[in-house]
Amino acid sequence: MRKISDEDARAIVSEFVRKKKNIEKVEISTVTQKGEYLIVTGTCPINIEGHTWAEKFEIVVDKRGKIKYTEFWLL
Repeated sequence: MRKISDEDARAIVSEFVRKKKNIEKVEISTVTQKGEYLIVTGTCPINIEGHTWAEKFEIVVDKRGKIKYTEFWLL
């Protein structure tokens, strides 16, 4: 079984957030390994009633490239 690299995890998460939030800009802060999973954190802009806010995210990706958990919150 092929395991994904940190760069692969960054690309998977970046594409996922772009599609889910319908945005162009995604900033990945860290990729850390915890057991069999890669935890990717970062921020993305969102628009709420005409105002731009930063939204932080944490997404857990397994070693096969499947997203297992997502969490988004406003900064």
